Amino acid sequence: MEVSANVHTRADRPSNMCDASSVAEIQATLNKLKQQDTLVTARLNDLISSQKNLSRELGKLDLMRANLGSQAVATRSISNNMLSDAASTANRISGAVQRLDLEQSRVKATLDVVEQVAELKSCVLGVTGSMGAPQDWETAASYLNRAFKIPKDIVCGSFAEEIVPSAEVPDPPSVTLDHAAESLCGLFLREFEKAAQEANGAKVTRFFKLFPLIGRSDVGLDVYGRYVCRGVASRARSNLNAGTEGSSQKDGFFYANALTKLFEHIAQIIEHHGSLVERHYGQGRMVRVIERLQLEADVQGGIVIDTWSDERNIERKLTDIRSYAFTFLVQSFLPPQPVKASISRTSSPATFDRSAKSQIQEEEGADMKDVDRFLSEIAVMLGRWSLYSRFLATKCKDPLSVSEDIQQNLIIPPLLANATLAKKVMDRLMSPFNVMTTFYFRRSVEKAFQLDEQPSDLSLNLSKPISSNSPYITSAVDDVMYIVSQVIQRSLTTSQRNVVANVIPTIARVLGSDFIGMVQRKMRDESYPKGTVQGALPPEQIIVAFLVLINNLDVATEYVKRIVQSRLDPLPNNNNNSSKPNATEPPPPALLDLYPFAHDAIFVSNSLKSLQSSFSDKASELIADGIYVIFRNVMKPRLRPILADSFRDVDYSMTEEELDELAKEVEAENNHPASFAVAEDAVVRRFQHGWEALTKPLARILTEPNFEKLLGVVISYLGEVLEKRIWSYYGRINSFGAVRLERDIASVVGLVVRGGRYSLRDAFTRCTQICLVMNMEDDEWEELQSAAGEGSGEDAEWKIDGEERTRAKAMVKNDA
Repeated sequence: MEVSANVHTRADRPSNMCDASSVAEIQATLNKLKQQDTLVTARLNDLISSQKNLSRELGKLDLMRANLGSQAVATRSISNNMLSDAASTANRISGAVQRLDLEQSRVKATLDVVEQVAELKSCVLGVTGSMGAPQDWETAASYLNRAFKIPKDIVCGSFAEEIVPSAEVPDPPSVTLDHAAESLCGLFLREFEKAAQEANGAKVTRFFKLFPLIGRSDVGLDVYGRYVCRGVASRARSNLNAGTEGSSQKDGFFYANALTKLFEHIAQIIEHHGSLVERHYGQGRMVRVIERLQLEADVQGGIVIDTWSDERNIERKLTDIRSYAFTFLVQSFLPPQPVKASISRTSSPATFDRSAKSQIQEEEGADMKDVDRFLSEIAVMLGRWSLYSRFLATKCKDPLSVSEDIQQNLIIPPLLANATLAKKVMDRLMSPFNVMTTFYFRRSVEKAFQLDEQPSDLSLNLSKPISSNSPYITSAVDDVMYIVSQVIQRSLTTSQRNVVANVIPTIARVLGSDFIGMVQRKMRDESYPKGTVQGALPPEQIIVAFLVLINNLDVATEYVKRIVQSRLDPLPNNNNNSSKPNATEPPPPALLDLYPFAHDAIFVSNSLKSLQSSFSDKASELIADGIYVIFRNVMKPRLRPILADSFRDVDYSMTEEELDELAKEVEAENNHPASFAVAEDAVVRRFQHGWEALTKPLARILTEPNFEKLLGVVISYLGEVLEKRIWSYYGRINSFGAVRLERDIASVVGLVVRGGRYSLRDAFTRCTQICLVMNMEDDEWEELQSAAGEGSGEDAEWKIDGEERTRAKAMVKNDA
């Protein structure tokens, strides 16, 4: 170890010595080498001292290895002498058991084959015996059913072909069974047809139940389908021919009732006979009969619809409808012709006379009563078709996927989607319904405006009573909204998504273009509030007519909202106020009952909400324009004079003593008590008089929402005018006058916003803040300025900026 340490020291020394440049560094290097040598020596000494313990432990391990070797030798001897015999014995027993199990399984399989062959022979003999003299068809069918349960490989196996044939039945069992099944099938078919011709229901049921026993389920279902279809055809023909002898076919709902009876008869057959089919033929086998019934429904339903179309002369009616020109609506939107300066009213005799001739000529081509009757009849037929489709979809639904709600996620089965009757319903019922509904609704809107009448006795004079009931609207609103409700209700009762997809957008389009367009034209051409001379106010009757037209839009919007909400949620006090389409929101239960298929209910709900939203947006836009016209032409010209009169002869530069002396002079001149308070509230009294004279006549005519909107526009402008008047007192107001001005402004604001209209105070925020700064004490003003300089965030509460605050503070002149 010492040699190793010396080698290590020599290896390190040249590098250190090369770096050394003085005696001190050489001495330091030597000290470091000495320390390393001491450390290495200590480690070597530790290893030498531990060598004794290591040798002792190694000796113990050698001793333990010797003991384990002797134990291993003893264990091997025990295994060879004692356990080898037991192991070989266990091996022999296990092999014997396995051979025994194999033999038992083979014996069991052989016994099963023997039993099945014996059962097969018994069935063969039973079938031939029952088909002989006894002619016991039920027993023969049961024997065949038992034979068909035997595996095919056994029936056709060599063992069965060797054992089963006998002198009475020499053929192989498979041949015998097939011949017996064919013979019984032909026999059952003959007996079934015979019982059907005799109308013997018991025998029909008897032989119908035997077909699945002989392995001819499809044949039984087909012959049963033909049987029930003959009944359906016979009943449909009798229902359709019931009205040929009298005038029943002329009744409005004869063909709808005939189609209803057809669907009800088929539904009764499926409902009453379905359990019988499912019990004897298996679950889900009724679908085959339903398919056969649907083919018959295609024929009989098509006959009813075609006869209805020909009898009602639908094609001719559709031609007349498509040729209708809507002359009144078209002429109403043409540029107005120059007329004499007079008041034009839609319901005046002159207007009616001009359009009476063309109106009579047009009504000869399309009778609204006939169209309404046809629509009602088509709606009934479409509704019955929807119920029938829902019933078949429920019956054809996969039994394994039936949930707690049987109408949840229904899909139209292929037998309905591809049915001839479905295509005929689309072409002969839905298409005419959509065309007639569009004409009926638009013609109703046109007629409503032709017969439109203003409410009587309306006046802006508060002293004249009004005999009409509010809200004050023209007759066209009630008429059109009644038709809207009727058309929507009739379309929804059809339970047809395609109808809703056509009718609801049509209603929205006609309301947006014709209804709102007619109101807009009247507001622009007939009732626009404009003075006859420059600077004069419009005539009273023109203002009233314009206000009524604005009411028309507001009330119509509310009507549409109620109509839509009543269809979405007919229960009162509902909390669903959303009017925007939402694909994730669940549809209301009322629509789910009418539209159970897939996502039809969600589509209908969104269509109704889109109707409400689109009409509300268009009406609100026109209302806003009308409100602004009333403000600009009626209220704005009178608002400035009212404000000027309110502040007339008010001097805010007078001191308290001067104002008191003025009050005494007034008292002496008028010979009645006058006080400081009388002069103080003069502004409020004058403004209240003018404000009420300006707003109350309009408030008695307008609906409450429209009046609130008008107040919002007026008060916004009033805030601007009032702010300009406050700034006009710059340098002409003392500290006492500033207090009076602030009190007057607060009183005016309180008068304007009374009645709970606190949100309108925002229009006067700048005015109140200007007055607040004017009346600030010096220390408050300095605190405000320092806070603004430090940027503490208080500026966010101010509507006036720092420069305006400084200007407001400088408005008050010093009391020298």
